[in-house]
Amino acid sequence: MTSTLEGRLPDGTERSMAELAYHQLRDKLIMLEIRPGEAINDGQLAAELGIGRTPVREALKRLELDHLVVSYPRRGTFATVVDITELADVSEIRASLEPLAARRAAQVATAGMRGELRETAAAISGNAVAEGSPYELMRFDMKVHRLIYRAAANPHLEDVLIRYDNLATRIWCLVVEKVPAVAEHIAEHAELLEMIAGGDADRAGELALEHVTSFERAVRRVL
Repeated sequence: MTSTLEGRLPDGTERSMAELAYHQLRDKLIMLEIRPGEAINDGQLAAELGIGRTPVREALKRLELDHLVVSYPRRGTFATVVDITELADVSEIRASLEPLAARRAAQVATAGMRGELRETAAAISGNAVAEGSPYELMRFDMKVHRLIYRAAANPHLEDVLIRYDNLATRIWCLVVEKVPAVAEHIAEHAELLEMIAGGDADRAGELALEHVTSFERAVRRVL
């Protein structure tokens, strides 16, 4: 089985297959490998993923709740259109919640998690994002955000932030080839991760807010 942004999932049960299908399809929808507006064939997806149709259908039900797919009676299921006009609404929510997660992570992250945050910051500072396609960089960006959400140790906050980060990333992927400084945008995370790892909640919150607002500005400049 292939891995996803959430890591490898256990095999052996129908539930784990549905979970695996959910994460793999979600990645494809976020990164626009399944294009906005594209019809989704559950049989074809099941064959591609090497699993049954039932787990794929369960995954599609969850993805509809995430606003990544939409189903119409007698027409089928489609990838949702990426609506640039939603950028302001998505950014408004992230501007409130991303700093909250960063501050909380700085306060409650475990020693092991702080070590992982520092390792990721060092990788970024060591030019880990200097090369790679824009889409590879966006995958890295998502992994960094998910690391911060996990460090915050609030599963409800994590769930909401992942959902809105997914929507923001879809918008970014729509214009990413027009944005000249994707690597610089991701490099901003290094200081943020260091502040979280060091327990500086106030500075971590400030940097998280700056990151969200700079993302919105970068997208708007190329629209």
